Amino acid sequence: MKSLLLLFLSVFSSVTIAENNLVAAAKERLKHFVIYDGSYQSIAYPNGDVDKNKGVCTDVVIRSYRSLGIDLQKSVHEDMKKNFSAYPQIWGLKKPDSNIDHRRVPNLEKYFQRHGTILTISDQAKDYQPGDIVTWRLPNNLPHIGIVSNSLSDEDPIRYKIIHNIGWGPKLDDMLFDYKIVGHYRYGPE
Repeated sequence: MKSLLLLFLSVFSSVTIAENNLVAAAKERLKHFVIYDGSYQSIAYPNGDVDKNKGVCTDVVIRSYRSLGIDLQKSVHEDMKKNFSAYPQIWGLKKPDSNIDHRRVPNLEKYFQRHGTILTISDQAKDYQPGDIVTWRLPNNLPHIGIVSNSLSDEDPIRYKIIHNIGWGPKLDDMLFDYKIVGHYRYGPE
């Protein structure tokens, strides 16, 4: 029984540490001036990035994970090379493109479904915990992604704010239920 309890505490503490590290990394992104720019750019591979003063919602997630030593550009590209047909086919591409694939929300959704933990989508704030990744569809079916922070809403004592970029650079906003949630994931070091 004691060894089972120690195993549970070990797993729980490692998940908590990973979540706290992701939240800390995402909060660090709030200190950066970023112009919303999702234009296609050729970037290095692996560990490539667009100009540090440019980015979109996916770049908040990508840069947060990268600061933890996780290169989503490389991970998504390698998975897409092996499983291209498993990914959304909405851009007219015939093969993966390491310059842009990881910067597209539908591709990150598919990657997290394949390699992370798919969590419940609900209208209950308690189901969304710090370090979770959430995706939405904004008006006109525009995909959006953000990270659940550890900062609570001023209006709801159990709802956490979201770290995201919805057009004015990385922000911490109380917007979890402002749009239709279509994805809820947890992804971290294995």
